[in-house]
Amino acid sequence: MSDQSPYEKIGVSEDASFDEIQEARNRLLEKYGGESNSREAIEAAYDAILMERLRMRQEGKIKVPERIRFPEMRVRSIPQAGLTPSQQAPEWLQRSLDRPTLTDVLLPGFCYLGLGAISLFYPGGTEQVLQLALVVGVGAGVYFLNRKEGKFGRAVLFTLVSLIIGLTVGGLIAGSILPLLLPLINLTGNQFSTLLTFIFMWLVSSFLR
Repeated sequence: MSDQSPYEKIGVSEDASFDEIQEARNRLLEKYGGESNSREAIEAAYDAILMERLRMRQEGKIKVPERIRFPEMRVRSIPQAGLTPSQQAPEWLQRSLDRPTLTDVLLPGFCYLGLGAISLFYPGGTEQVLQLALVVGVGAGVYFLNRKEGKFGRAVLFTLVSLIIGLTVGGLIAGSILPLLLPLINLTGNQFSTLLTFIFMWLVSSFLR
């Protein structure tokens, strides 16, 4: 008996759950509760298991199966209704997406709306004005993203990506799909690309973090 492990003394396997260990202990106490030596042996084995489990968690052993952890220490994730695991967004995307407040949406919206108006209606709409508006837009995007999480490098990266995508997509559309439409609405290709870039920046600064 002395050569048995605490798990063997309780009558459970080493991967037993906390509930299983507790049930086995209570069952043995009901059976041998009148015998002081047996009761002490059962309690000692139970305490030894508890101490081992506590030590394993304190050491952060990630290979410990989740099923043998104490239930009060578990964090159960609630699956999204109607979505299977394969339909849920990747974890990296979930970490990047934000649930913005109304302020988080309106502040960048007003900022980029103003920059878009300057790009459209400033006398002449020169290239210098568009370039200055884009520079201000990049700074605003970095500011709005950085204020959410305080991650400056991430804010710069996302803003630059939105700038590149906006200018690239805007240039392709303006050069291939809208060559006849743009003169009719008195809008140059660069102005269209700038406006589209501001839309991308607004989406990124509002709905990413």
